[in-house]
Amino acid sequence: MALAPRESTLAHSLLRLSPLARPVVPRLALGMITAVVASGVALAIPQALQWIVNGPLFATHDARGLWVGVAIVLGLGILEAGLLVARRQLVLAPGAKLESDLRVRLYEHLVDVPAAFHDEWGSGQLLSRSMSDIRRFRRWISFGLIMICVNTLTIVAGIVLMLIASPLLGAVFAAAAVPVAVASLYFRRSYRTASRLAQDQAGDLATTVEESVRGIRILMAFGRGRAALESFSTQADVLRETEIQKARSLATVSMILTALPEAALAVSLVLGAFLVAGGHLTVGAIVAFFGTAAVVSGPLGRLGEQFAMSMDAKAAIDRFFEVLDIPNTILDPESPVTLPESARRLELRGVTFRHPDADPGVPAVLDDLDLVVEPGETLALVGVAGSGKSSLAQLVPRLYDVTQGSVLIGGIDVRDVTRTDLRRHVSIAFEEPVLFSASVRENILLGVPGAGDDVLHAAIATAGADFVRDLPDGVDTVIGEEGLTLSGGQRQRISLARAIAAAPRILILDDPLSALDVHTEELVTRRLRAHLHETTTIVVAHRPSTVALADRVALLDDGRIAALGTHVELLASSARYRSVITTTQADSAPLVTPAAVGSVGASPRSTGRAGSKSTALAAAEAVA
Repeated sequence: MALAPRESTLAHSLLRLSPLARPVVPRLALGMITAVVASGVALAIPQALQWIVNGPLFATHDARGLWVGVAIVLGLGILEAGLLVARRQLVLAPGAKLESDLRVRLYEHLVDVPAAFHDEWGSGQLLSRSMSDIRRFRRWISFGLIMICVNTLTIVAGIVLMLIASPLLGAVFAAAAVPVAVASLYFRRSYRTASRLAQDQAGDLATTVEESVRGIRILMAFGRGRAALESFSTQADVLRETEIQKARSLATVSMILTALPEAALAVSLVLGAFLVAGGHLTVGAIVAFFGTAAVVSGPLGRLGEQFAMSMDAKAAIDRFFEVLDIPNTILDPESPVTLPESARRLELRGVTFRHPDADPGVPAVLDDLDLVVEPGETLALVGVAGSGKSSLAQLVPRLYDVTQGSVLIGGIDVRDVTRTDLRRHVSIAFEEPVLFSASVRENILLGVPGAGDDVLHAAIATAGADFVRDLPDGVDTVIGEEGLTLSGGQRQRISLARAIAAAPRILILDDPLSALDVHTEELVTRRLRAHLHETTTIVVAHRPSTVALADRVALLDDGRIAALGTHVELLASSARYRSVITTTQADSAPLVTPAAVGSVGASPRSTGRAGSKSTALAAAEAVA
């Protein structure tokens, strides 16, 4: 989501950037000084030509003096070239360092802000800000900023030298600079809006590309590739029109910046010829005048392009700060508490949660909820879609913060613990697993990068991810972007292994087995039971078979815990639970046999299965 641009000046944007740019300022300043000296050397060459023409060439006819003048001009030219090379060498490294620092600073912010931030912002917008916008700004500060300052000084100094050479001709040229300045100011205002709009549209287009690549299988499966292309083409055409608008604006001002000085030079040539013929101006002076004009005309004609680069850079740095200006609402405490090793009891006390961007009239996702999960206990969280199960699960590792109430581990509020410490002891496996373009080993050991093979293989065995050993390079196989070369069930098992490898005190499983077939799920469930006997676990369950992992079941309804007990107890006592558990997924196998349902004292971890949903429903009705 792109925010509306705030009106500010380029100087204000640079001032905001100064703390980040301070380490590279000395070399950039030295590069600018070098460029200014090079410009001064370039302006000195016409003055040397004036001395040559008025002295050795026409007045004294001194061949030796002529060669001295030629040597001076040659030396000045070599010096100018050397200074230009030095300027590039001076600004190249600090510009690249600043680009790297800004990109790291932005990424640091992106991985630190709450998950709610990423719910609102398009990935393409963030990508364009972290890549193209920062690169655009680096090019400007390494070249555009220096050249616009140097060229401005060159133009002013050049006009002064032209006035010295011939006040009349200099006045003619200076008069042409007035409409040039007016045109530049008008162009700056019109181009600034178009530049910002183009960069926002480019970010939206990047989001579309990213979404299409992620969902390419869906587009193919539903035959919507052509429709997606048409939508993308429409967006691309809008961006093209904005870029054309920018180009037209730049072409107009470039024409003015080029035509007016050239016209002034044409007038000056005619006047100069009459002045020389009348003896009012020396040949050397007119040579110096037009030589200086040649030096000045280049920077004057490039002002439009450099103004455009400046406006592009301003829009880029404003877009950069728009992301950094998003406050981080989930912060570490000033005086953090360390979780003791014995802290395994999880308690939600009076928890109310509302999404940060929710309208005031929308009901809270969780409303004054109370829940306790004892150390080593496995609790299944059941509810209809949208009841807040996943939101509750994400409050424990502080991916979101409670709106009211508190989440406690071992009696300690999670807000009193640093996020790093908290997330070292709380692991979560999501229903939609996210894998990285890295090896299987790196993905599984993401939370414990220094762990050895014993941890890796234990996690693989527990999660039922033994298939990784059959991959081309085993656990060192690079699985590709988001693991899309694997099946959904395989990705879920690697994600589950990642959560297990972290050896957490509290484990959150957000329906991590939903993509598995019944037999594989039963195998993984049996292994998890053995592994989780000391881990406090919350299992978000969307189908009845997943509840087999739990010691107790909590029914989440209307933002509160509507029922709590073992699966068998709730089947016997809660009509709402029976409704939810039998309708969450119609094709799920029943959780327990009729015999087990018939006995309230049956083990909550009973894994007997009947042949159909109707059998389970009949058993539940019999208990009721």
